[in-house]
Amino acid sequence: MATIEAPVMRTYGELFRTPEFTPLFTVASAQVAASTVSGLALGTLVYGATGSPLLSALSMFGSSFAQVFGATVLLSAADRLPPRAAMTALALVHCAGTAALAVPGLPLWAVFAVVLGMGLAASLGGGVRFGLLNEILPRDGYLLGRSVLSMSVGVQQIVGFVAGGVLVTALSPRGTLLAGAGLYLVAAAVARWGLTARAPRAQGRPSPAETWRINRALWSSGLRRRLYLALWVPNGLIVGCESLYVAYDSRHAGLLFGCAAAGMLAGDTLMGRFVPKRWRERLSAPLRLLLAVPYLVFLLHPALPVAVAAVVLASAGYSASLLLQERLMSVTPEEMSGQALGLQSSGVLTMQGAGAAIAGAVAQFTSPAAAMGVMAVASVAVTLALAPGLRAGTATEVRSATVTGAGASRRTGPLGTRRGRE
Repeated sequence: MATIEAPVMRTYGELFRTPEFTPLFTVASAQVAASTVSGLALGTLVYGATGSPLLSALSMFGSSFAQVFGATVLLSAADRLPPRAAMTALALVHCAGTAALAVPGLPLWAVFAVVLGMGLAASLGGGVRFGLLNEILPRDGYLLGRSVLSMSVGVQQIVGFVAGGVLVTALSPRGTLLAGAGLYLVAAAVARWGLTARAPRAQGRPSPAETWRINRALWSSGLRRRLYLALWVPNGLIVGCESLYVAYDSRHAGLLFGCAAAGMLAGDTLMGRFVPKRWRERLSAPLRLLLAVPYLVFLLHPALPVAVAAVVLASAGYSASLLLQERLMSVTPEEMSGQALGLQSSGVLTMQGAGAAIAGAVAQFTSPAAAMGVMAVASVAVTLALAPGLRAGTATEVRSATVTGAGASRRTGPLGTRRGRE
């Protein structure tokens, strides 16, 4: 009996006609806009109070350090909590935390305590959000859907940094933080009333032990390990460059952030919608190099137009992450997809925090321009070191990675038989 192949998802229209994608897209967009507006406001507030590039960078990206703890003890909840309830609760936690940062006279230690607490809550966010995306879209639609969410990040960051710059001037940094809290509240409302009540993707209670077991299963494959490192390290080092925009040129920091978002948007649009599949593997390594090389121009203290062009060009290289994520999903059992994507997201954010800290420390002892050059060289070195192990794997290697994950999940008990909607 002949089998009928499912239609391939190729267009944005087909994507947005998929049930639940539009509210998921709206929630993600509102959260990105909120974090962008509030991040710029907080970085400006801390830099104005301390004059420290390191503390300013850490206030914007330091929440990522909490991702390490979350990835090791909380991530099993990404597949074991109802997605709608989890997304609503996480948005409300960020709303409350952002509002707390706007309290006048809040000590610096309390600012960083709130920032780290929000980062800990966010460690679940990527796994819940992208796990749900993987659940509501067919396998062939994941890259298109993920690219649209990444494009939304670019658009919301462009709008957010421009709006944030205006709001910081018009309302003050604290008023801008309250605006960010309002956007998180919008995200919570859309998640609660826009998404369907779904059962968790896996059975069993979330626990630190379960998180460790699944992380070990994911890390047991050499191919997955290399994919994770390629997703985490070069990206984080270049975010270190971005964390120095305020210290490098405080007058035009909003412009540089907006141009970085525009470059990321252009790269994700081209890669997700227009580049044929046969070209994607060939472009993966060059895109990872493109992410870093343009930042070397900052060693020469370029004029603003040249700096803007370098930032746009480099940020297009972030689209390499789409290709690496697609490959990661192809070698990961479906019942582990939420935690696999959560581990990827937490690792990216953790390395972004580490990159911001390293870049800020280097800038403290040299200059922001020199620190950008150092981070770019380090990113290129890591990309070149990982390149041989990321060449197109054989079918046997892919099957081995998938079986390793599935076998490990069976050995550690019932990861959870997939269940339907509640």
